[in-house]
Amino acid sequence: MKKASFHRLDRATWPRSEHFDYYVTTIKSRCDITVHLDVSRLLPVLRARRIRRYPALLHIASRAVNRVRECRMGFDADGAPGYWDFVHPSYTIFHTDDKTFSDIWSEYDEAFPVFYASVIEDMERYRDIRGVCTKAGRPPNACHLSLLPWLRFTGLARVQAAHPPFLSPLITFGRQFRQGEKLLLPLAVSVHHAAADGYHISRLVNVMQAQANTVEDWARL
Repeated sequence: MKKASFHRLDRATWPRSEHFDYYVTTIKSRCDITVHLDVSRLLPVLRARRIRRYPALLHIASRAVNRVRECRMGFDADGAPGYWDFVHPSYTIFHTDDKTFSDIWSEYDEAFPVFYASVIEDMERYRDIRGVCTKAGRPPNACHLSLLPWLRFTGLARVQAAHPPFLSPLITFGRQFRQGEKLLLPLAVSVHHAAADGYHISRLVNVMQAQANTVEDWARL
């Protein structure tokens, strides 16, 4: 697996350095935003090409996270903030028999066929293994994704008291629904405010929407 490099930020020149300290020490909050992705083009194409929805959504989210530096934040061994070259998706899988979930991860690859094959392989390998984190070796450069297919939600918030703060984004997809002629999918994004602001979440969402709009171009196996 390709190893990512961690880049420590120069606190003297980093534009958000003061913002980082403010949200770490004064207002210790996350920025939680829920939107509805327009998947009117995405889901029909996936069905027609017999591509499983969840791995495709994982690719959309992972690719977007890897295009927004503020969503690849973390700390080095000295506790200094910085960002990774790239991150891998860590995601939940559901066990239908006992209604529990496990958190596994897959190696990120921008090429959809490679990424899709890796995710399918990991899902099949760990689907019958119970526990919270069932695939060992999750790298520190990971983003955290999940699917809530039973619920059409309009808001989702997380409260964390971790120290140091957890900077990686938490991204959750919900149950799709129709609104007029559109097919919409709830999308909740939670990022620690020390790492990112609403502007950066907007960039993330816009990249994801662009991916959904151009599904014909990349969703090929």
